[in-house]
Amino acid sequence: MSVALAADVLVLGGGPAGAWAAIEAEQSGASVILADKGRVWTSGATAAANTAVIDVPPGSAARAQVISRRLQRGLGLASADWVERMVDEAHLKLSLLEDWGYGFAVNENGRLHRGTLRGPDYMQLLRRRLLKLGVKLLDHSPALQLLMSDGAVSGARGLERRGGESWTARAGAVVVATGGCAFMSKALGTFGLTGDGLLMGAEAGATLSGMEFSGQYGISHVGATVTKNLIYDWATFSDANGRRLEGDDIFDIVARALPNGPVYAIIDKASPYIQEGLRRGQPNILLALDRQGIDPFRERFPVTLRYEGTVRGVGGLRIDAKGATSVPGLFAAGDAASRESVVGAVSGGGGPNSTWAIATGCWAGRSAARFAAELGPGWRERTTRPGRHAEFSAGEGLRDEEAAEGIEVAQREVFPLDHPYARDEPTIQRSLARLDEAWAHVRAPWRPSGDPRARLRGRETAAMLATARWIASAALARRETRGVHRRTDFPALDPAGPARLEVSGLDRITVHAHGLAS
Repeated sequence: MSVALAADVLVLGGGPAGAWAAIEAEQSGASVILADKGRVWTSGATAAANTAVIDVPPGSAARAQVISRRLQRGLGLASADWVERMVDEAHLKLSLLEDWGYGFAVNENGRLHRGTLRGPDYMQLLRRRLLKLGVKLLDHSPALQLLMSDGAVSGARGLERRGGESWTARAGAVVVATGGCAFMSKALGTFGLTGDGLLMGAEAGATLSGMEFSGQYGISHVGATVTKNLIYDWATFSDANGRRLEGDDIFDIVARALPNGPVYAIIDKASPYIQEGLRRGQPNILLALDRQGIDPFRERFPVTLRYEGTVRGVGGLRIDAKGATSVPGLFAAGDAASRESVVGAVSGGGGPNSTWAIATGCWAGRSAARFAAELGPGWRERTTRPGRHAEFSAGEGLRDEEAAEGIEVAQREVFPLDHPYARDEPTIQRSLARLDEAWAHVRAPWRPSGDPRARLRGRETAAMLATARWIASAALARRETRGVHRRTDFPALDPAGPARLEVSGLDRITVHAHGLAS
């Protein structure tokens, strides 16, 4: 059974970026459908935990400091104009959250603190707002493929996971807000973030950028999946013998020591006030430790690194100032869009990434509504077909064992610390050879499957393999070390390095350098 739907704007992904895109599109006068792989409110990285957000008033000293800090940390790749627009948009939307009834925390001076959002409460409020506005929500309904008409994106097709029904949604414009790709690393809230939107965008002809800046890991207790790193700012690290591990960067400390044996942390630099704040503000970080009877402020506990890929990294679909990709009718937001313009060569962590999700969601939603309106009612009569690089849907016909093999190849080429964390040309070349071989298999002739779970897993497999190939291709082309892109054979930052590497293609990947870093 297949369900046929239509709306001016189709939003794919129900995290913060997708929710804000749908809200802005609806308030711009468009009819909107939002389809999410999970349930809007509970799926994705934000719904799983608290998150920081940047809230600085226009014209304030704090705003100037944020912009200066982002430019400094971006290592020549961030743009002041983009950062300014991002923080100003988010400031307005945080005020809307307050108007809609979100209960912001109060600091020790009795003033509202809008720099932290409780993920579950935040997403529940956005869901209620979507329903109040009349946005049609398709829960548990992942998109599998974009549709096109005369060179423009004109909808998508997907499936309903529980009942197995297929759906097709025609639209005047589509916003991809499906999140990044963490390759099923089991970092909290990221298991469903497999790069689906990146694959669909590339199949439609969109370009990506920032993919080389994906060597991003989060620190986690070995028995947990939470990768919130704030708590480790007050940590002392040591090896199995209790010898203190020194360094200026907490990730480098752990990454250097892990190949030699277990690494331990103790949060012994946190004052009683900070300890209370961590327990109140980030309770799920401490949950696994509490269950094991470990007091992290007085006892050592073992830690590891979990790969976060483009979820906490940088890369994604390249967008312009209006949230538009290089393909007409296709817009991108949040982790699905490259963040180079605001974070440069480093991870945006929590605050910048959450702020980016709000801002780009709003830009993309408004722009998509405008694009659909300019098409007029004739968009409903357009003939649709799959994306121009997707005569068949890569991976959708894979058997379970084939999908498992493909996922294993992708994970084997991105998880180890000698791959995306710190790599050299021979390592990258070997990875590309293995990934290319696996990709050729998922691109084999389509064998239709009636099993919705197998269809989805096959597409997820193809998306992860494609993303790993884009990462490796961009990493090979950037012959320097800059931010979270670390080349052991080129250990220094090159002042003449490219400002941006744009990646495109599926079977044959091309990389084009644009400009020089400042």
